[in-house]
Amino acid sequence: MKVRVDFWKVITAVIFALFAVFLVAPLLSLFVSAFKDAETGGWTMSNFVSFFTKKYYYRTLFRSLAVSSCVTLAAVALGAPVAYFMATYQIRAKRLVQILIIISMLSPSFIGAYSWVLLLGRSGVVTQFFAALGLKTPSIYGFFGIVLVLALKLYPFIFMYVSGAMKKLDPSLLEASQSLGCGPARNVACMVIPLILPTVLAGALLVFMSSLADFGTPMLIGEGFRVMPVLVYREFMGEMGGNANFAAAIAVVMVSVTTSIYLTQRWIVNRLSFKSRSVRRIVPKPIEGGKSALVHAWIYLVAFLGILPQATVVYTSFLKTNGPTFVPGFSLDSYRAIFSEMGASIINTYCYGGLGICGIVVLAFLMAYLSVRRRNALTSLLDLCSIFPYVISGSVLGIMLLMAFNRRPLALSGTAAIIVISFIIRRLPHTLRSSVAILHQISKSSEEAAVSLGASPLRSFLDVTARLMLPGVMTGATLSWVAVINELSASIILYTGATKTMSVAIYSEVQSASYGTAAALATVLTGTTVLSLLILFSLSGKREVSF
Repeated sequence: MKVRVDFWKVITAVIFALFAVFLVAPLLSLFVSAFKDAETGGWTMSNFVSFFTKKYYYRTLFRSLAVSSCVTLAAVALGAPVAYFMATYQIRAKRLVQILIIISMLSPSFIGAYSWVLLLGRSGVVTQFFAALGLKTPSIYGFFGIVLVLALKLYPFIFMYVSGAMKKLDPSLLEASQSLGCGPARNVACMVIPLILPTVLAGALLVFMSSLADFGTPMLIGEGFRVMPVLVYREFMGEMGGNANFAAAIAVVMVSVTTSIYLTQRWIVNRLSFKSRSVRRIVPKPIEGGKSALVHAWIYLVAFLGILPQATVVYTSFLKTNGPTFVPGFSLDSYRAIFSEMGASIINTYCYGGLGICGIVVLAFLMAYLSVRRRNALTSLLDLCSIFPYVISGSVLGIMLLMAFNRRPLALSGTAAIIVISFIIRRLPHTLRSSVAILHQISKSSEEAAVSLGASPLRSFLDVTARLMLPGVMTGATLSWVAVINELSASIILYTGATKTMSVAIYSEVQSASYGTAAALATVLTGTTVLSLLILFSLSGKREVSF
């Protein structure tokens, strides 16, 4: 008797097993370790008691929430007006501004922190310029610097979300309110803001989570101002061996806080969400006079400040260096140094990133199809598991994997495999969400027609559905690729000397005050980001990245 095997049931079981081994089991291991005593191995609540009773620890949680809240508010204040102005008015050099905003969005935040140190640090160019005039600039170190760097890095997410919402806004609603006597300001307050509020909240959640999980920026410029990712790293990688159980308890607190915030945001958005059918789009109108000057000045200023760190990195990478300082003149010595001494980290970045993206794309294709076309209790559970990396910071993920796979039968710690796995787990949601979105737009009738003509369900998926999904998957994969090659928070915990990546190498060079080589490596990363976007635009025919 022939046994007919359902391909999709096998795929569901395989993916479920992978999630169980590489995500669920490490997460459970983390929770178990948090309730264990480091010396006796017995069950205890002392780790959590220590965290919530010692001011040094629980104050760090409040500091992290304060930083993330301020970054989110600043990002909304920067990005939302820019998106509104560019959607409703004819802006000069609009395409260039959009490209600059996208580049500033996709660059790693710790490179921005390093660039602002060069500009506003104690010996920074801007600091010295104003000092010569007898003026004192605000310190880039501590709370202000972290908020500044992260807000300028993350405001493009708000810009992209609001831009997408403005494209779907029906202008007839605005025209109707104007005909009833609403002025421009009241129209924005009473019509535009309520209509785009769910989208703004979705973007704000992404900004909040990203700033809460950021490790590189507060590590480089935080100095005495510590936040949760830095605290977890210090406790786990301490000079005296660290306390893995206490670090696990801090990680559990972080996961609990981020999960609560995520669920609260989803509940609010579901209550505020609505469906709207736009017959036509908003047509940008001309703007003149003083209003035009103010609008253009605001847009250009925000775009300039966002791209300034990348421009600073590229410029300084060509300067001559004398130890930790830059000297007059230009040179390619920094590039010669990185390719001769750090070539392995460059190769590792592209090899590990390439393997990670291959895994992400395959999983995104299969999981998107399962969650949309083959939805059942098990696939719904898989879809829920795919959300967890969204609320787990990179440092927590690194600790999870290191604690779970430091012994047999899967002793992966110190290998390239564990870094690739961390890339796949952490960045899969980017590609998966875009894959699900594009699949919802594909009619099932195309696939059914292929089956009716004699194709097997698997072949109809590969020849019809997968090809139609390809543009959406590639867009998400490009964002995942850029995020993977810039990943620091998990890699800094998982790497060894043989598996160092470019982001870790940049961080190490900045810590050792080798600013020339750090700038050269950062320029290579920035160039890779720009090249990736150009390839995406060329293949897809698009000229912007949408959410």
